Amino acid sequence: MNSFLETTFWGNTLQDYFIAAAIILITIIATQIIKKIVLARLRKKNEEENKNRYNFIASSINKFIIPALYFGAVYLALEFLSFGKTANKIIEIVYVILLTFFIIRFLIAALNYFLNKYFEEQRGEEDGRRLRPLISFLNFLIWIIGLLFLLDNLGFQISTIVAGLGISGIAVALAAQAVLGDLFSYFVIFFDRPVEIGDFITFENKAGTIEKIGIKSTRIRSLSGEQLIVSNSKLTGSILHNYKRMGIRRIVFNLGVTYQTKSKQLKMIPGIIKNIIDKQELAKFDRAHFQSYGDSSLNYEIVYFILSADYNQYMDTQEKINLEIYEQFEKLGVEFAYPTQTVFLNKQK
Repeated sequence: MNSFLETTFWGNTLQDYFIAAAIILITIIATQIIKKIVLARLRKKNEEENKNRYNFIASSINKFIIPALYFGAVYLALEFLSFGKTANKIIEIVYVILLTFFIIRFLIAALNYFLNKYFEEQRGEEDGRRLRPLISFLNFLIWIIGLLFLLDNLGFQISTIVAGLGISGIAVALAAQAVLGDLFSYFVIFFDRPVEIGDFITFENKAGTIEKIGIKSTRIRSLSGEQLIVSNSKLTGSILHNYKRMGIRRIVFNLGVTYQTKSKQLKMIPGIIKNIIDKQELAKFDRAHFQSYGDSSLNYEIVYFILSADYNQYMDTQEKINLEIYEQFEKLGVEFAYPTQTVFLNKQK
């Protein structure tokens, strides 16, 4: 029996092959037992608490940890055997590549899960969707770092490669300066949130509603219907008026009455306007004053607040105020002024 086990194939005895096979078999059996126990507990936890993190852990075990253990078992078994220096080196390289691949995939999956979970819980589903370009960028960085780590373990001179990448990176950055500026402006918009989808803004004599915020540009639907496409860097570098975030709107308007209006009527006008504004549900009266003597009118300045950022609600309220002012002035016998000239003739006898 011993002589049979000592039989040699490809530089290894049958006993060595049996030990290697036993290592693989025992690892597979142990991994399957642990997998069933752990996954069963995770399923039970998920049913009790209904939390996605248990699904993520179970998925990670199936996709990354179990395959990594299998490959590790095969590697240990092959390490126990000897196929020559070149073959052993190839086996080691393949193992390092596979291990690095699984680690990178696991880190990316974990990063995506935690970032998506945080932004969906803390900042809403819309921010979760806007996070995708950022996640893609971070995934790319993880792959680059992982590949550099792999090359370092394979014996390459990483310092030389990094220096080369640094010089190339400077050249690329100079060539793509505008694109990179828009990309960083996207991150500014995402984290600082000066605007969001649905906001009505004005900037540089342009006005419209934000429809989409992309990595390089933002799309705005203007009041006249056309779509404005603005680079993110231009948007963040401009002074923006965000009307959606305006809690209240301050309204100032003027009206003029004729010089034929009696002083008693002039004194009544501020009170009449105050009563009209106070009756409006969304309006808060501030002041109404006889402001000045105009060329052809006696001028009043009225100030009030609209307790809404909606422009249509403001216009509806202003319309009601204007109509009622007209009705009240008509009852009072007060006439609105308009540009006129009166010529006085001095008849000499």
